[in-house]
Amino acid sequence: MGTLHIDRILETCIRRDGSDIHLTVGRPPVIRVHGHLRSLETKVLEPDDTVSLMKAITPDRNQQEIQEEGGTDFGFAFGNQGRFRVSVFRQKGHLALVLRLIPSKLLSFKDIGLPSICQALCRRPRGLFLVTGPTGSGKTTTLASMINYINENFDRHIVTVEEPIEYYHVHKKSLVNQREVGLDVPSFSECLRRVLRQDPDVILVGELRDLETMESAIRAAETGHLVFSTVHTTGCQGTINRIIDAFPHEQQEQIRVQLSTNLIAVLSQALCAKVPKGRVAAYEFMVVTPAIANLIRE
Repeated sequence: MGTLHIDRILETCIRRDGSDIHLTVGRPPVIRVHGHLRSLETKVLEPDDTVSLMKAITPDRNQQEIQEEGGTDFGFAFGNQGRFRVSVFRQKGHLALVLRLIPSKLLSFKDIGLPSICQALCRRPRGLFLVTGPTGSGKTTTLASMINYINENFDRHIVTVEEPIEYYHVHKKSLVNQREVGLDVPSFSECLRRVLRQDPDVILVGELRDLETMESAIRAAETGHLVFSTVHTTGCQGTINRIIDAFPHEQQEQIRVQLSTNLIAVLSQALCAKVPKGRVAAYEFMVVTPAIANLIRE
């Protein structure tokens, strides 16, 4: 199979306005189009096929990680046609791949329907702004739009910590340094410790996935930085409870106080089908007012 075949699959996904590609043994390649899975009219994939497809796009260091850990995640640039976020994993002893197409254009607030108050919040000098929602709800696209807005309008030093880097930002009015976990830094939490010594104004953390990263992100906001991140939760209230409950009981009162003084907003989103086709984002938005801060503290 090799590169030629993977090229055809990627081209088909882009041409059909697909969002994800699934490559797994026992099925032809499958593309998700407007939320629905569609099989391509090709042969059923065999174990050697998924190995060949994996090798066609996977860097050596990630192939080594597959050997050692059983899976890996990375970004893949398909020429000038688009970028994909790739996840390789094992199932039933065979390799499988899922590739998510990253929109080639950075979208504006208007393009994705973000509330206008987001612009005012992006002008804040400090605080923690969380974007939440299930997998595939567009959180990364929303954060990329916010970073792009700051980059175009303000002279800031922006540092992003991602796994992998999905959207590439060029230097505009701001200076943007993007760091990839596993390539540039060993972990989210370690990078956050280092970043605070690198004169950042704005920090993007790809995901608050563990206790140490949560603590580091809150501390970064507390020490005078504007911090953006994501959490896999549904609803604004549920997000706050999820963060607090992640900490040991003896630390929860302290975390409540820290969140009440540093959290500036939570944006919870989901993608909904629209007629006749496509999807549109639906948002629940909470700006932390003094009254809400008191509720968090209590």
